[in-house]
Amino acid sequence: MTAMNKAFVREPDDNGQRQCPRCGSLGVAVGSDTIASHLPAGEPSGLASAFFCPFASCGVAYFDIFERVLEVDRLTGSVWPKDPAAPICACFGFGREEIEADIREGGVRRTRELLDKAASGAAHCATASASGHSCVPDVQRYYMKHRNPSQV
Repeated sequence: MTAMNKAFVREPDDNGQRQCPRCGSLGVAVGSDTIASHLPAGEPSGLASAFFCPFASCGVAYFDIFERVLEVDRLTGSVWPKDPAAPICACFGFGREEIEADIREGGVRRTRELLDKAASGAAHCATASASGHSCVPDVQRYYMKHRNPSQV
């Protein structure tokens, strides 16, 4: 058996991002603390190098590099965007209703207050948010989408 020169072996294109094995959406890397905070106490996730699937209608919450999945129904509660009734901001319980109230009133008071809280030390996104990341981009996206529905 002859040895193959590594110069001729194509390395996989991998910039640390993975796609959900069920829906193909680009996953968001999460730590084990994030997953553990959304499972019943002491229940192992069974995942390694995990990612959150952000596609709302996909039944997969988390997946790993071996295409193992953790379904949404295994989580201890509902999470945004998998459940549109769940708070967009899990740290402070801020949901669609507050954003829609701001839009109806023609202001941004509630939304601005949330953004200030999200930037404070009281935010605990790594464990509260299913994606392990700040809600700010989701809040801003939801606001803009519903403020100008014709520009979606």
